[in-house]
Amino acid sequence: MSEDSWAVAVEVQEATTVPSQVRLIGNIVPRRSENVNRTCGGEEGDKLGHADCRAEGDNAKIDLAEQSLLNKLIRHTLVKNRNQVEVLQKDPTSPLYSVKTFEELRLKPELLRGVYNMGFNRPSRIQENALPMMLAQPPQNLIAQSQSGTGKTAAFSLAMLSHVNPANKWTQCLCISPTYELALQIGQVIEQMGKFYPEVKLAYAIRGNKLERGKKLQEQIVIGTPGTVLDWCTKFKIIDPKKISVFVLDEADVMIATQGHHDQSIRIHRMLSKDCQMLLFSATFEESVWKFAERVVPDPNIIRLKREEETLDTIKQFFVVCREREDKFTALCNLYGCLTIAQAMVFCHTRKMAAWLSAELAKEGHQVALLSGEMTVEQRAAVIERFRSGKEKVLVTTNVCSRGIDVEQVSIVINFDLPMDMGGNADSETYLHRIGRTGRFGKRGFAVNLVDGQHSMDLLTQIEMHFKRKITKLDTENLEEMEKLLS
Repeated sequence: MSEDSWAVAVEVQEATTVPSQVRLIGNIVPRRSENVNRTCGGEEGDKLGHADCRAEGDNAKIDLAEQSLLNKLIRHTLVKNRNQVEVLQKDPTSPLYSVKTFEELRLKPELLRGVYNMGFNRPSRIQENALPMMLAQPPQNLIAQSQSGTGKTAAFSLAMLSHVNPANKWTQCLCISPTYELALQIGQVIEQMGKFYPEVKLAYAIRGNKLERGKKLQEQIVIGTPGTVLDWCTKFKIIDPKKISVFVLDEADVMIATQGHHDQSIRIHRMLSKDCQMLLFSATFEESVWKFAERVVPDPNIIRLKREEETLDTIKQFFVVCREREDKFTALCNLYGCLTIAQAMVFCHTRKMAAWLSAELAKEGHQVALLSGEMTVEQRAAVIERFRSGKEKVLVTTNVCSRGIDVEQVSIVINFDLPMDMGGNADSETYLHRIGRTGRFGKRGFAVNLVDGQHSMDLLTQIEMHFKRKITKLDTENLEEMEKLLS
């Protein structure tokens, strides 16, 4: 099996949609009823992607939980991570262990068989260092930075399965995740990895599971969302938190950005014993995430990525002066007619504008895909897959597609509307994420900003000042000049 066999495994485990019927270990099964599907807020806000559950304002902040699930659903290969892995040990004098094969971990034969049955051949880059720490005796705490597609779900799933004593019929490993869907994604990995270890049972602490008060769970692993897990520990008392030996907190950056989850996670953590192993994972580590992690995970080993900054060096930036939206549309059509474009992404500020633009482009005979926040995450994933496979050449979208989505064929990004924050100022971070969809994989990319009115010009000036780069003016009616500049 090739070195990229992790990619195959990730495709199976972390990049597929949740099937309509999921085989579960144990007798606690999630009931995906209409009530669960359309509930948001409340004690945990499990459901993603429904327009009736989100602010209708087009400036609504991107839902990090939705973005995380979307990345999992569309990920078809293991992320080719060029970032250097930095390991900070709790005890700097201790020897640093890493592994190149699963055999070196001395796993139970049932688990090793499960790992290979899933198509895994060798540990991924992050796992080479993380797995020895997670499986060490005595247990070691860990804070790790890891994006979707790096195999981190398989890593902590393997750790939980390894630490379980199947003879003990009580909950020993607890994993909390921000949403219902993300919890199910983890459950699928544990279930398949534990396929040959039937003595270990799994339960889901999610909305919709009706439990008998006071009856203790016999499942050794529980995965759930913070609100329900907290209820199971306190209100129903079916989990004894003092008996938990491994506590996993996944998607920490999403967790603290979700209303209520931060406090619920802290309350769960306080009930655990001092010798419980704490494992925390997050895709990003802003100051708020670090503060949260330090509060939850004492004396940790730390694995983080030395990030390569997104660069503007491979992207040519231009702006076009327009009068109104119809003028913008004409400029867009002129651009598309002039350039030899593989595929294009067009960003709009509002859903209404995106819908209008996609309809107008379709009238002109363009193959257009529309992506907006009113779609469910599964619908968005399907649209992105069609665009990625080349079925549509133009993707019109709002900010829901501004980060984390790589399509190699995208040669131009057009800001039909410049990004701005709630205060009406330029949103430079979103601008970088948007135009970063082109100029990837070592290829040259183009970004064109359509400017209408003084406010748009002010936004463009703010962006120029932020990045300390001049953006070139482009006349889309002068085909000769445009071809020269864009060559």
